[in-house]
Amino acid sequence: MQDTPAYKTKSIKPKFQSKQEILINASLEKVWEFNQDLSKIAQYHPRVDKVDLISGKQFREVGVAYQCHITGGKHTCIERDIEIVPMEKIATVFPSDTMGLTKLLPDYNVESTLSKINANTTRLDIAHYYSSSKWKVKLLNFYIKRKIARETQEMLNAMKNAIENEHSNNK
Repeated sequence: MQDTPAYKTKSIKPKFQSKQEILINASLEKVWEFNQDLSKIAQYHPRVDKVDLISGKQFREVGVAYQCHITGGKHTCIERDIEIVPMEKIATVFPSDTMGLTKLLPDYNVESTLSKINANTTRLDIAHYYSSSKWKVKLLNFYIKRKIARETQEMLNAMKNAIENEHSNNK
């Protein structure tokens, strides 16, 4: 019997932990297009120096995996998109990393949701889900949640700047 990859199985979503959001002064289509290009992650993610397209694909689709090299060169993480609803949502899991995050939070996943506010404004929400049943996670969760929220907001701010700068240069 062959194992089914985790990204192809339906599972119950882990517990909601936090959500960050930002308004971007660009159309939903522009924000969606920007986020589909995996090669742009290092442009806006403050903790990522480089992205390897390990699935050989530059653009997101279900099952596509990519490896992020974390600033400082010591660590990497692999991310895989497991659900994509065009112009609405991207769900991503983290199958492995060299920092120990996937050992601590093996079911950690992220949902990015886009909403059209008007023709030139888009809201991007990023929600984090993981179980906190392990005693270590319960003990550290206050710190973990705050760190994830702070780093996600920094990334969203940088993404907003990158998209708005790209959008204003293309007018």
